[in-house]
Amino acid sequence: MSVPATTVVPPLTDELDIVIPTIRNLDFLEQWRSFFQPYHLIIVQDGDPTKKIHVPEGFDYELYNRNDINRILGPKASCISFKDSACRCFGFLVSKKKYIFTIDDDCFVAKDPSGQEINALAQHIHNLLSPSTPFFFNTLYDPYREGADFVRGYPFSLREGVTTAISHGLWLNIPDYDAPTQLVKPRERNTRYVDAVLTIPKGTLFPMCGMNLGFHRDLIGPAMYFGLMGDGQPIGRYDDMWAGWCAKVICDHLGLGVKTGLPYIWHSKASNPFVNLKKEYKGIYWQEEIIPFFQSVVLPKECTTPQKCYLELSKLVKEKLSPVDPYFEKLAGEMVTWIEAWNELNPSTDATATATTTTDAVPKKK
Repeated sequence: MSVPATTVVPPLTDELDIVIPTIRNLDFLEQWRSFFQPYHLIIVQDGDPTKKIHVPEGFDYELYNRNDINRILGPKASCISFKDSACRCFGFLVSKKKYIFTIDDDCFVAKDPSGQEINALAQHIHNLLSPSTPFFFNTLYDPYREGADFVRGYPFSLREGVTTAISHGLWLNIPDYDAPTQLVKPRERNTRYVDAVLTIPKGTLFPMCGMNLGFHRDLIGPAMYFGLMGDGQPIGRYDDMWAGWCAKVICDHLGLGVKTGLPYIWHSKASNPFVNLKKEYKGIYWQEEIIPFFQSVVLPKECTTPQKCYLELSKLVKEKLSPVDPYFEKLAGEMVTWIEAWNELNPSTDATATATTTTDAVPKKK
């Protein structure tokens, strides 16, 4: 019988930061208190830096606003989006922990079909500490989960798996839809709980959502740049998807894994579809060229770290996507600025990422 996500004991209290972008008081943390209180929070305040953000008592946190971003990064602050949830990647930049969990402030604790509260953070940690299987699909999904294993015909040479770099969680209630789908299905709610985790195969892209996401900062952090979106830019609401496309291509190149499925959170608030359409409409057209671009990317073998991969990717973005729109030349430049900022604040993280499982990975059951 499988162990439900709610029974997983959360480890890594000294090795993981929780990053939250916000424009409002963080009263939502009260519902997460029993799960989040043992961890350090990095709060990135978007919008007006003079606005006072209330954080409930008892949490260990740092709070950064736009003035702090400008002070810490100087001219390099241009790479951090303003008035967009992409500002969260500043938290990834200043963290010194091995792992990151990021969540939006309109996301609450969900319940599994038995009515038990889901500890989303614990499940993300479990995903990240278990190997992934990107090179061959296991039809029982995650073979490392209790009650599952590799099916007949699965190559024994691949059963050790690789290190998981990204854990992508899902949502109950309000689905993560684009504006046209929101307009067509304004009352649709996701009530379907699927008790499964699977590895996204090598060579397959996915639409990453940043509202419920965990990742191995040491291995893929430099690639988790949420782009240049929001105020002053011709596009918004593609920040997490941009990071997902870039990170997945780099994970595939470095031999790292990406998981999706559990855990679920309760997404409480649907954003305005007309506002969303104004932010998204160029992206809806552009993605028809962006996605084939990422599908065709081949990184050279000399790219042995996420930093080197990302700089190479920035060159390709400038070369291949600038003809689509001049915005991509600007974006490519800020991708370089992001890596410069990352290396400045994290001078020791430019280490080779390998396809082998790490010592903190959960071993295969015997």
